[in-house]
Amino acid sequence: MQFSFDVILHNLPYMLGAARFTLLISITGIALAIVLGTFICAARIGSSRVLRALSGLYISAFRGVPLLVQLLLFYYMLPRIGLDLPAMPAAILAVGMCSAAYVAEIQRSALQSIPSGQTEAAEALGISPIALWQRILIPQALRLGLPSLINELILLVKVSSLASVVGIGELTRVAQNINGQTYRPLEIYITAALIYFVINFTLSQLGRFAERRLALT
Repeated sequence: MQFSFDVILHNLPYMLGAARFTLLISITGIALAIVLGTFICAARIGSSRVLRALSGLYISAFRGVPLLVQLLLFYYMLPRIGLDLPAMPAAILAVGMCSAAYVAEIQRSALQSIPSGQTEAAEALGISPIALWQRILIPQALRLGLPSLINELILLVKVSSLASVVGIGELTRVAQNINGQTYRPLEIYITAALIYFVINFTLSQLGRFAERRLALT
């Protein structure tokens, strides 16, 4: 069977449309992960033993269970506890909460690389703990952890294909559906791979640009 560019051109608009859901899951998921992961990180390095234990348990649990299983649990378990979320919000919540465990560790590593003298100086100046985190620690942690956060976002773009198990028409799911109709797996999956590559290459370049800009500030 001869390779056909007509198959690619005909189905490309559908696959690009599906890529929007891939980006939505990934970007919204990483945004949720950064917010939640920052709080988990703060609890992880805080003075409360209870919070340290709970945050450690959270990180171990979400890093120890495959994301596919987490997606299925969120999709089928949430309605049982009165949260009847559609598939897309449930997938974003699962991806975000899973990624938050990794983001918390990224942030913790970045915070540990900040000289302790900054915290001591802030305390000596009477800066409140909230202001210390908002103005000093979190901005520096985000800047120091930016390369790892970009890598985490790229990883989410790739694992977002798992959302197809709960019926979301993201890129991989649509590619499978098109292949089932056309029986042209080579053309369809090469196109899907190229779309993933363009998305991740663009994100990596944006991340490098952001790193250079932050390095100048």
